[in-house]
Amino acid sequence: MNPRIFSLFVLVFVFLGCPSAYDQTYDQELGRLRNQERQRQAAEAANRAEAQKYVAVVYFSVGSSMIQEEGYHELLWFADRIAPYRNRAQIDVKGYADSTGHEQFNQDLSNQRARNVADFLAQQGIPYDHIFPVGFSSNFPEEPNESAAGRSRNRRVEVRVR
Repeated sequence: MNPRIFSLFVLVFVFLGCPSAYDQTYDQELGRLRNQERQRQAAEAANRAEAQKYVAVVYFSVGSSMIQEEGYHELLWFADRIAPYRNRAQIDVKGYADSTGHEQFNQDLSNQRARNVADFLAQQGIPYDHIFPVGFSSNFPEEPNESAAGRSRNRRVEVRVR
């Protein structure tokens, strides 16, 4: 081989690089890891969509923030359904009151209802830093407050996955 051609050949490999077995292995591994991450993200999105299907609603007596027996059953059902997602799910706990009572009383009551539900969910193994309790007073009624039946539907806490 001509020494000039050989030198040119060497320079081309030095400056442009030569695909080595290491480079090929690196590229293959990088591709595999990227594909694995895409699959993980898709599975996470599917899990989140599944967890978001579950909603619990707990109703309360007039002026009370105590969870009643039926409410405990509802919350146990919810905690059981989201158990596979509990360490990743973000849970909104929204408390409400009916229109009886003063605004500040209703705000405090709706906050306390939400906190009581959040505390119970935490006792069921959902990390408390994943639970976001908030009270909305008598805002956002589910039913008109003109009747006793409507007011009873508005004394509630709604629990759902974000």
